[in-house]
Amino acid sequence: MGLFGSLFTGVSALFAQSQNTAIISNNIANVNTTGFKRAEAAFQSLVTTESRLSRYSPGTVSVNRLQNVDQQGALQQTSSGTDASISGNGFFPVRRGTDSFSQEFLYSRAGQFGEDAQGLLRNAAGFILYAWPIDANGNLPANQGDLTSLVQADVAFLGGLTRPTSDAELAINLDASEVDSTLAGALTAQNDFSRGVTVFDSLGGAQTLTFEFTKTYGPHGTAASIISGNSATTELVDDLGLTVGNTFTVDTEISGVLTLTVVAGTPAAPGEVQTIGDILSEVNALAGAEAFLGNDGELVIQRDEFEAGAVNVLTLANGIGTPLAGLGLVAGAFPSSDLNSATYSNGTPADSPPYSTESYPSFRNLPGDVTYNNRGWWQMQIIHPDGSEINTGLINFNGDGTINALNDSDGNIDIELTNIDWGNGSDPQNIDVDIERFSQFSGNYDVIFSDQNGAELGLRTGVEITREGIVVARFSNGASADLYKIPLITFANPNGLTEVSGTAYTESEDSGEENLREAGTGGAGFVEPSTLEASNVDLADEFAKLIISQRAFGASTRVISTVDQMTEDLLRLR
Repeated sequence: MGLFGSLFTGVSALFAQSQNTAIISNNIANVNTTGFKRAEAAFQSLVTTESRLSRYSPGTVSVNRLQNVDQQGALQQTSSGTDASISGNGFFPVRRGTDSFSQEFLYSRAGQFGEDAQGLLRNAAGFILYAWPIDANGNLPANQGDLTSLVQADVAFLGGLTRPTSDAELAINLDASEVDSTLAGALTAQNDFSRGVTVFDSLGGAQTLTFEFTKTYGPHGTAASIISGNSATTELVDDLGLTVGNTFTVDTEISGVLTLTVVAGTPAAPGEVQTIGDILSEVNALAGAEAFLGNDGELVIQRDEFEAGAVNVLTLANGIGTPLAGLGLVAGAFPSSDLNSATYSNGTPADSPPYSTESYPSFRNLPGDVTYNNRGWWQMQIIHPDGSEINTGLINFNGDGTINALNDSDGNIDIELTNIDWGNGSDPQNIDVDIERFSQFSGNYDVIFSDQNGAELGLRTGVEITREGIVVARFSNGASADLYKIPLITFANPNGLTEVSGTAYTESEDSGEENLREAGTGGAGFVEPSTLEASNVDLADEFAKLIISQRAFGASTRVISTVDQMTEDLLRLR
């Protein structure tokens, strides 16, 4: 039994070394294969156990193939923007074809991707790259932890890319020393400064918005305030203690007496009022009178026209009830020398007129008065390319030249333009104009910068992959679009994956289940753009192993030949 056992041992050694040589030769053959991971032979003895120490039955040798998938290969620089390698753990998810129902997912580190005739990214083995789609807000799918969230990386843009403007930002200084070109309650058509800003519609067309600025000496009830932190214009009159049916009059001695009547519902006739805003509108429609809200929300009614030889008196009088007192106003006749008359601050009636400019420095007089303070008001109009008005209103500046405005719920100071119709078939457009960096200093008008996020129609000029694994398309208009984000697939035991043709692997029981990770998170590596991972085969090491395997194979043949001679000698015995 020992003689023939030795023969079987030698034969098993020949088979084991043949397997070893095959593994080594496969490693050497793939030394230039991108993403290839070398394997090696692991030998183990098979022992025949005997119950008596005086006899020995030789065993045999077995060989297993061990993968070194987790060993990093060298990264080599390339000139292609769609080439990518992985530095660290992870695999690219790929499939053989486009049929997602019959094609299983494969996992590869061969990132030599290029666009095929259909715009799909394929590697050198023809496998299609799969990735997470990125929506317009830059978000990934909600089920990004599942393979079902992945789609083919399709970079074909047959019609190019347009990017409609959604945000614009202006930094403009308005000349604080500009002389008012307005008379009380009326703005002239001539603006003091204008600036055009080019934006882009949904069809890629360029549209010019014109911003016109006209200095004025304060807000008017008939002008809608663009920037307003004061809700008093919509405060119910009866909340101020007025009673429905109360009346009061405003007389400028120019166009008759204005009678205002407090009503319960929406005003239906001239002279009816239900809110502070209604009072402002009615008074400002009266020739020679002006009404506005002051810096502290105070209601101000003034005479704003002068007639040579006339008394120039503003008269306020209660009709039914005492509504003027409820509004914080004082009934009486106020000459032009007391133009700040009949005011209140935060609902508290002021002292008897004339009011002290020392106590109320924010109250204004008309242009030309020694106590006149323009208080930093400008009318701003936004003009459509066809000349029509998109929006108009007033902006105000603080004494230090900064804009006087409250931040919105998002922390911004902006003007929200909604449903702009360009009249060319493009989609209605919303644009937020950031005016936080508006300023008012004495000196020249100055446009510090203007910017917007839109772009005209552009054709695709290239595709590239970033270190975060984002597939980005570049366009001739300078715009770019984030199309996909490539996940890195990790396994608990990558060496347990099953190798398939094309330098790829499939999941197995030994590898564990796949985990989808964003690059650089959860133990996954990084995507290195414009590089390829070389095989991790070391030729010097492989040749050394080949020599050892050759010698071991030769020694095993000598064992077989020796046993053969011994068998022949045995057969010669008579």
